[in-house]
Amino acid sequence: MTALRILRGIEFARPQNAGPLLLDLYLPETADAGPVVAGDAGKGRRGSGLPAVVHFHGGGWRTGERSSLGPGVDGLGLSPIEELAGAGFVVASADYRLTDTATFPAQLLDAKAAVRWLRAHSADYGVDPNRIYAWGDSAGGHLACLLGLTAETIAFGAPTGTQDPDGDDAVAAVVAWYPPTDLLRMGAQARPDAVASADDPGSRESLLLGAQPADAPDRANAASPATYVHPAAPPFLLIHGTADRFVPLAQSTTFAAALEAAGTAVELLLLEDADHMWQLPDRSTTAVEQATAATIEFFRRHADQH
Repeated sequence: MTALRILRGIEFARPQNAGPLLLDLYLPETADAGPVVAGDAGKGRRGSGLPAVVHFHGGGWRTGERSSLGPGVDGLGLSPIEELAGAGFVVASADYRLTDTATFPAQLLDAKAAVRWLRAHSADYGVDPNRIYAWGDSAGGHLACLLGLTAETIAFGAPTGTQDPDGDDAVAAVVAWYPPTDLLRMGAQARPDAVASADDPGSRESLLLGAQPADAPDRANAASPATYVHPAAPPFLLIHGTADRFVPLAQSTTFAAALEAAGTAVELLLLEDADHMWQLPDRSTTAVEQATAATIEFFRRHADQH
């Protein structure tokens, strides 16, 4: 793996009535030496800059923190973010406002602000501004999916307090681990042994929307990636465990089908017997290792194509 330098706590936005939003920047050693050419992510040849990934954490939009993949993954002793950076990608893991501070679309606006910040500072960190990708897990996967689908959506323009409000927030590809994609139908798709359901009173989804999904279908649809599927979307990789008790498997399978029907390049990887945060019955790290390897391979393949 490439040696890394990590810059923690960089402010990228300061929304009104909220504290500053910070990100951690993982820089491969090659980024310090200047831009590198597209074609072999991480091999350090000079040219147009390193590919970059903006990562968004999970936690049901109400908890979690940047640079974390959740307690289940973090507790396995692995670091997928550092593995991705070690493969030659600049990685920015960003904060966003949680639901104790603001409801949707604040979280998406913050995610867009992180992408704009990284693109605006691409020359400072040896990043190719045309090869910026999005990755998230669970709630962060929801935001990554929305990023990939709403670059041209006027309703989600930059709010006051955003650095570089006129910047480009488009991403060139998306990886989402077990993402919520259709908040209105999510509760009905829950497993019989689900730990939580979107239709539960006080659910994570209701806190995001400020109302129960069934009571506010317009809000639920506005916050759902499935609403924004279109033919010009970037490539997607969706990864989901078949035994996920938090985010129903159908949230990925039906979303993948919708993307495919629209003509979007989409790949779907289902990991057998894996629960949320890649927990397996044998407590092994097999699922998170598979998900991480697939994520790196997907981003590397798309970085090499541009």
